[in-house]
Amino acid sequence: MPSSAAQPAQPARPLTRSDYKTLSLSALGGALEFYDFIIFVFFATVVGKLFFPADMPEWLRLMQTFGIFAAGYLARPLGGIVMAHFGDLLGRKKMFTLSIFMMAVPTLIMGLLPTYAQIGLWAPILLLLMRVIQGAAIGGEVPGAWVFVSEHVPQRHIGYACGTLTAGLTAGILLGSLVATAINSIYTPVEVADYAWRIPFLLGGVFGLFSVYLRRLLHETPVFAELQLRKALAEELPLRTVLRDHRGAIVISMLLTWLLSAGIIVVILMTPTVLQTVYKFPAITALEANSVAIVFLSLGCVISGVLADRFGAGKVFVFGSALLLATSWTFYHGLLDNPQWLFPMYALTGLFVGTIGAVPYVMVKAFPAVVRFSGLSFSYNLAYAIFGGLTPMVVTWLLKESPMGPAYYVAIICGIGLLVGLYLWAKGR
Repeated sequence: MPSSAAQPAQPARPLTRSDYKTLSLSALGGALEFYDFIIFVFFATVVGKLFFPADMPEWLRLMQTFGIFAAGYLARPLGGIVMAHFGDLLGRKKMFTLSIFMMAVPTLIMGLLPTYAQIGLWAPILLLLMRVIQGAAIGGEVPGAWVFVSEHVPQRHIGYACGTLTAGLTAGILLGSLVATAINSIYTPVEVADYAWRIPFLLGGVFGLFSVYLRRLLHETPVFAELQLRKALAEELPLRTVLRDHRGAIVISMLLTWLLSAGIIVVILMTPTVLQTVYKFPAITALEANSVAIVFLSLGCVISGVLADRFGAGKVFVFGSALLLATSWTFYHGLLDNPQWLFPMYALTGLFVGTIGAVPYVMVKAFPAVVRFSGLSFSYNLAYAIFGGLTPMVVTWLLKESPMGPAYYVAIICGIGLLVGLYLWAKGR
């Protein structure tokens, strides 16, 4: 698997004030954009009732609603590939700013959409269209953010930078969870269904447009600027080079994205619903516990990035995956008899989901700078489209067979994380 040897050399230096500014603005923008993408899932039940026929069976309505959520994932590869193509040819910053604009506008529109009762079939169609545009935007945002920060900082701090950026993205999920908790606390279920569900989407649109302004304060990455100066940009379609010369890097990146997507989707996004339906926790309790888990997830992302810089990503994945397997199994299994374990065990599981903070460290180093955006974006978005779209349905099916369904799925993913970790460890990475 090619390394980052082709990247223009960066001097060995400490992190500067400029680096911290870049990291802070990138992480804040990423958090606000991820909030926009994820807020949908926290109001899936309400949205399902408002945007589909009232006489539709509950299970079918939920499946349709999560199908619209999954459509956002399916749109990621196309959006990500197109943005990455221009990011490798025209510059990282332009695409970094465009992605957040493409997220903010549909989120704002979603908060203003008429319901099924008002415009019939057009309601779910327009909702689906907004999710597709959001998916295309997030497809460019996450890989673009990782490439952007990794090319601004010294080589020996790439893990820390990418881990911090990933923590910023997960903080967007936390923001969504907190807003959902607040809305459900302040308003009655009738008020939420009547109008209050729109508030988080309208807030998200405003947040996103503010982030567009913040992104304008950032500078192009030194790595891309040097490639431009040396006229060393890709001479052919960047994706063609990636598919021809970097297949090993694609496979490793896709497997790590599976680990990342499963950790986020199962443990963080789906578990609040599982806690309510399977374990019979009140909605507020489930959301509060989820918020605590996300705080520890964000912390775990930064720690994993720092450890990857120090000891290599292979060791981080071996030990992190083993600990995630142990804590998640104990969490889902133990709650049936020990509901008082909810907060500490969910927090501990969230911390080890933070192992995903080392994923971008491997991915940005896997591709040379000239095609880095395209290589990372193609691998990440294709894998997320497949596994991000299928994971909720597979876990829902497993839950029909056993309340331990989420634990089974996470255990399989941890096995993959262990194997990839051992491979990277053996390669000295």
